[in-house]
Amino acid sequence: MPATETKDLLIIGGGINGAAIARDAVGRGLSVLLVEAEDLAQHTSSASTKLIHGGLRYLEYGEFRLVREALIERERLLAMAPHIIWPLRFVLPQGNSPRPAWQVRLGLFLYDHLGGRKLLPATTRVKLSDPTWGNGLKPLKGPAFAYSDCWVDDARLVTLTAMDAAARGADIRTRTRLISAARDGDGWRAVIAGAEGETTVHARALVNAAGPWVREVIDSVAGARTTKQVRLIKGSHVVVPKLYEGDHAFMLQNEDRRIVFAIPYEGEFTLVGTTDVVWPGKPAAAEIDAEEVDYLLATANRYFERQTAPGDVARSYAGIRPLHEDHAASASAVTRDYALDVDGTLLSVFGGKITTHRKLAEHALALIGPGLGAGPAWTAGAVLPGGDLPGATPMAAQAAHVAALAARYPFLQPATIARIARSYGSRAETWLGDAETLADLGQHFGGGLTEAEVRYLMTHEWARTAEDVLWRRSKLGLHIDAEGQASLAAWIAAHG
Repeated sequence: MPATETKDLLIIGGGINGAAIARDAVGRGLSVLLVEAEDLAQHTSSASTKLIHGGLRYLEYGEFRLVREALIERERLLAMAPHIIWPLRFVLPQGNSPRPAWQVRLGLFLYDHLGGRKLLPATTRVKLSDPTWGNGLKPLKGPAFAYSDCWVDDARLVTLTAMDAAARGADIRTRTRLISAARDGDGWRAVIAGAEGETTVHARALVNAAGPWVREVIDSVAGARTTKQVRLIKGSHVVVPKLYEGDHAFMLQNEDRRIVFAIPYEGEFTLVGTTDVVWPGKPAAAEIDAEEVDYLLATANRYFERQTAPGDVARSYAGIRPLHEDHAASASAVTRDYALDVDGTLLSVFGGKITTHRKLAEHALALIGPGLGAGPAWTAGAVLPGGDLPGATPMAAQAAHVAALAARYPFLQPATIARIARSYGSRAETWLGDAETLADLGQHFGGGLTEAEVRYLMTHEWARTAEDVLWRRSKLGLHIDAEGQASLAAWIAAHG
C-alpha cells in the first residue's frame, strides 16, 4: 500500500502560478504540497520574453484592468526581487509603424499613468540619430519614444518563489507526477508518484496550476467539472549575435500590427521574439518552426543594419501559453488575463502572465482560502530570497551589491560577479563563502560555473540535471562549450 499524507492544499504544477499559490498559501498557515512532473519552470515559465511589464499592446484591445494590475505589480516585483528583476528602457521607433504617432503617444501616456509609476522613468521622445538610442538601426523616418518596463530571469523567479514557499514550510516535490485524484468527502484523495514510489495524499483542496496541461488534469480528475476552455498559443524566440550596442531594448512594429521585441541578452546576444501561433499538438512537443524563424529574422532585418540568417541563430526556444479561451479572432488578440475556475474545493488556473503571478495567487487564496481557515494576504512587499539588499532604490541596492561582491571576491571575472549578483542577491555569499581563489570553489566547468555553485543549486534549488543548471537556474548553456557541459553532466551524475 502506498504511504498516506494529509495536506490542506495539493497543488499540481511547478510553474510560476503553482509556485506563487504555494508561497501565498503556506504563508497564511496552510499545509501545502506542490508536485511538478518535471523540473520547476521547465516549460511555459522559462520560455517567456522575460519581461515584467504592463503590456503596452494590450491597451489596443481594451485590456485596461489587466494593464493597470500588471503595472502596479511591475514596481512591486522590482522592489521584491531587485537581483533578478531590473529596469529596462524600450525604444519604440515610429518609422515602420502601422499606427499613427498620436495613437502611440496616447498609449504611452496611459501606460505611464495607469499604474501609479514611482520607481521607473517616464516616457520621453528620443532621436534615433543619437547613437545612444539608434545604434545599429537602419535610417528610419519619424519620431521615436523611449518608455520603461522591466527584465526578469523568469525561471529563477519561479525557483526563488518555490524556495520561499519551502522555507515557510511548503513541501515542494519535483519529478513527481499526479497519477489520479477523486473527490473524498469534502476533499480529495490523490495518488502521486515520484522517485520513491507512489504516495496517497488526502487534501482538503486541490489546485490545478498545470499550465498547458490544465484541461488534461481536469479531464483526468474524477468528478471535476468546468465550462472554461484553454487556447494553446505557441510563442517562439531566437537568440542571435548582438545586433546593436546599448543596454536598452527595442519594440519593433510590423505591418501586420504585431510587435516583436529585440532585447540585450547574456552580454553577447540579442533575444528576438515573440510569435503567436495556435498550437494543436501536445504542449511538451512545442518547438520553433522554420516559418517562425523567418518571421522573427525578417522583422529584425527590416530594422537593423546587421542582417541575420537562420544559420546565425545561437539558440531558439518555444513555449506554450495556456490562454483563457475568449474566442478572439486571432492568436495575438486572445486575452492575457487570467481566469480562476472554482468547482467546490478544486481550483483551476486558466491563462495569466508572469507579471501578475503574485496577484493571481492572492485572488486564488481569496476564493479557496476562507474555507480552509487561511490567514490574511501577506505577499505584497515580502521580498524573495536574496532580495533583501539595502539601498535607497532597488537599482541602487543592486549596484552596491555588485560592487561589494567584486571587492570581496576579486579573483572572479566582472561578468561572473554580475551574473552571481543578479542570480543570487544576498544569498551569493552562502556558497561563495570564504573563497580566496577560483580553486577554492572546486571544479570549474567554464563560464564561471564552479562545483560550489552546482552543489548549492542541487541542495537548495532542486537542480538534478545539467539542463536544469545550464538553462533554468542560469543561461550558462550559451557560454560553456560542449566539453564543459559534458563535464558538468558527468559531475552531477557522480554526485547527485
